[in-house]
Amino acid sequence: MGENTNRSEPFFDEDVDLVKLQFTDIFGQCKMVQMTRRQAEKAMKEGYAINRFALGGLQKAGIEGAAAPEYLTDQSESVELYLKPDASTYQVLPWDSGQENVARVICQVCNADGTPSWTDSRHILQETVKRAEKMGLDFDFNFQCEFYLFHTDDDGRPTTVTHEVAGYYDAGPIDLAEGVRRDMILSLEEAGFAVESTHHGLTAGQHSFVLPARRGIEAADYLQTFKAAVKRIAKRHGLHATFMPKPNMSGDGSGLHVGVSISSRRGAEAMAQAKQFAAGVLKNLSDMMIFTNPTVNSYKRLAAERSTVFQPEFPAAVWEKGSEKAVHVKEDRNGRISVEVQFPDPSANPYLALTAILAAGLEGIEKALVLDEEAGDENAPRFPETLGILLQKLDQNEFAHRVFGEKFCRMYGEGKKEEWERFCAYVTDWETAEYLYRC
Repeated sequence: MGENTNRSEPFFDEDVDLVKLQFTDIFGQCKMVQMTRRQAEKAMKEGYAINRFALGGLQKAGIEGAAAPEYLTDQSESVELYLKPDASTYQVLPWDSGQENVARVICQVCNADGTPSWTDSRHILQETVKRAEKMGLDFDFNFQCEFYLFHTDDDGRPTTVTHEVAGYYDAGPIDLAEGVRRDMILSLEEAGFAVESTHHGLTAGQHSFVLPARRGIEAADYLQTFKAAVKRIAKRHGLHATFMPKPNMSGDGSGLHVGVSISSRRGAEAMAQAKQFAAGVLKNLSDMMIFTNPTVNSYKRLAAERSTVFQPEFPAAVWEKGSEKAVHVKEDRNGRISVEVQFPDPSANPYLALTAILAAGLEGIEKALVLDEEAGDENAPRFPETLGILLQKLDQNEFAHRVFGEKFCRMYGEGKKEEWERFCAYVTDWETAEYLYRC
């Protein structure tokens, strides 16, 4: 299926009716251009032009007279970018197919001359993976991804209502969405995407999927595919799937737990490298969280956790074998060693989140950083309390500028600043309840 890359012959299967050229904007939103198979054959050879505004930063531009950010109106930058399909990512999507068979190809975003665009978060991860490979290291990433299923109203709009009362690992019939998760597993398996396991989450409406390890860029591609499939299949069942970190006050937060397995082609000792990797993540913790926990709501999840794993006023992590700390080194009963990074959330752009984790860990290995196994609470790194705190420091964030580039950080930061300012100006229900009668 799609294995023929000879440009003189058709690339797509004859039974494919429509093709999605898929890419991801800087904030992690999945984007696509849809076309017939015949037009897609042309795009495979020539690429496909898109407006650079599609890559992000336009939340308010053009709305209510708001202007586009300065970096998007820079006359030295071409208005057009080009989608260059990655043939290895071709896949028919059962959850998108009905009477027509729909396939997708993930694309690299390029400049007119064919060079990768600095706005392409997928390319940024590819470059970080190449850096690891030059060090003789390969990385596999697995995920435990949590999300909520909510009902929609009569007009199909999402709510935060769930009619179930199921809890952690509960089965049907109390778990009303067991059949929905079954549909998700089978649809993903049909498309060639394995699911290790799934179960009900801690609170009503929450669900958890464990995705098996994949190498480098394939892991991020799979996570993006998984999120799209979950949303589409939920809608088919009359539900709305949300990867919002903290969608309501009563429910548990949804996390994206990342397991990192390191393979050294130079015979390095696995436990030692894992500890160095973890030390690098801890060293760069606050600098990387604008990419791993990128929304205003992300910090509501961290603040709401009852354990000291996530509370901002408590230490983020120390080395503790078998612990549930936010970053820890784990050795399973078969002797397999991994670094467990538990603070990210699923609202993150998968490509940026894995880039940040990988770059931070590589720094730990390069500099042979020591993971303080006896670190007390007073010496452990702390989580920032809000997105606003991170935005204030972004201009001086050497880690972010080194890993993602100055222009990318500026574009990303301005978009996030606009999001933060809208939040600060919004009058919340809490404020009304707290002050309406007292003031």
